[in-house]
Amino acid sequence: MSQPTTRLTAPVEAPPPRRFVFTRTHGLALLLVVELSGLGVLVPGYLDPSSLLDTSRTFIETGILALGMTFVIVSGGIDLSIASLLALVSVVMGLSYQAGLPLPAAMLLGVATGIAGGLVNGAAVAYLGLHPFVVTLATMAIYRGAAYAISNAAAVSDFPPWFASIGQSYIAGGLVPAQLPALVVAALACWLLLDRTTFGRRVYGIGANELATRFSGVPVERVKLAIYGLMGGLVSVAAIIQTARVSTARANASLGLELPVIAMVVLGGTKITGGAGTIPGTVLGVLVLAYLQDGLVSAGVRNDWGLVIVGAFLILGVLANEFFRRAPR
Repeated sequence: MSQPTTRLTAPVEAPPPRRFVFTRTHGLALLLVVELSGLGVLVPGYLDPSSLLDTSRTFIETGILALGMTFVIVSGGIDLSIASLLALVSVVMGLSYQAGLPLPAAMLLGVATGIAGGLVNGAAVAYLGLHPFVVTLATMAIYRGAAYAISNAAAVSDFPPWFASIGQSYIAGGLVPAQLPALVVAALACWLLLDRTTFGRRVYGIGANELATRFSGVPVERVKLAIYGLMGGLVSVAAIIQTARVSTARANASLGLELPVIAMVVLGGTKITGGAGTIPGTVLGVLVLAYLQDGLVSAGVRNDWGLVIVGAFLILGVLANEFFRRAPR
């Protein structure tokens, strides 16, 4: 008669508890909370939801441009021409409408102009091997000059009411600016494209090590062309929203807007030399700088001191970038 056997099994160890890692994104979210709390103390009623949502009207276009700039900088590039291209798109759309083209067709012509402007930048960078800083510095002057030349520095303001409602009306019971969903949708689409697709991985690869990425079989030139074309497309969207918000198309629109856009992207954690950066970080960078600028004005801080404070925030953001990159994991 056989004896019953006893099977010995090793004790099952519980999985180690997940360690919380305080990242730069957490730091930016905390900074936004502290900043808004401080502004709530300085400006009574500033934290009212309707006030915060209404303030978002001032940075929708900047936020959309920052999303595209994230792709450009992550790939190791830069685009200084976005504000000039925005003005050119606005002028082309306004003048073509004034000349008798139906407004929807004029808007499509503006989108085509923006994408074409971005592709010109991308072709010069990718296929001619020119440095992005030099290329976009040149096209910054070309696009702005073209906007002044074709409009004779005159403005177009006789847009129909339905177009103005794109940038001036409210939805959800009059609480949410009508253009805010455009920023939300653009942010989600850009996050999916950069974080969840092969194209996004190629953008990171080009920014981190272009030579190695090329040897791995990635069509670097085509990816760069697509990045700047995407930037041009987002410029077109921002141009339509801004033109609708102010009901005017003029050549001097958005002068100097490229600097705060780049500042928001860098503050959001994107490495200025490429290879690192996220869309959620950029969104937080947009919110931190936009509400800081608006809150300082609401608190009565003079504009010159406001610029100093914003500049200090940017330096602190760059220092924080380096701290989190060098911190042991």
